[in-house]
Amino acid sequence: MKLLALSGSLRAGSANIRLLEAVRLLTPPGVVLTIRPSLDDLPYFNPDIEEAGLPPVAAALRAAVGACDALLISSPEYAHGVPGVMKNALDWLVGGMEMAGKPVALLNATPPGEYAQASLMEILGVLGGRFVEAASFEAPLRGSQASAEEIAADPATAKKITHMFDVLARYVG
Repeated sequence: MKLLALSGSLRAGSANIRLLEAVRLLTPPGVVLTIRPSLDDLPYFNPDIEEAGLPPVAAALRAAVGACDALLISSPEYAHGVPGVMKNALDWLVGGMEMAGKPVALLNATPPGEYAQASLMEILGVLGGRFVEAASFEAPLRGSQASAEEIAADPATAKKITHMFDVLARYVG
């Protein structure tokens, strides 16, 4: 199973990135997890640019999404919404079919975040992705400086991560 993980945070030391790194530490054999580097290298989405030819970085994002079996998205909530960098990345996927039927788990490192989560579910639906609620989870890390290793060592979080892998395997297999 090949998983692609995206973080909606640009912050150094982001709880979302640390959570994805913890997921990487608990990745079982037979699963390949790629955490895409920061989304800040994508130009602002513009249909004119897309029609003229995808910028290489946008084409690479689409190819990575197309090549994975499922997506993990860990994103904060800013002003009751999805951070601009995450929305921009998802906008670059609108013109392709890479998300069609793709299982997606939403990880929330800074609950509650219900507005961003609801917005992500809406956007994913438009893109044709399959939100997998049973694989999605919260790991309340707001204000925590726990390392990825410490997050992975937390029994409750490790159980959620293991469960996520099990559920996604059923959706992919």
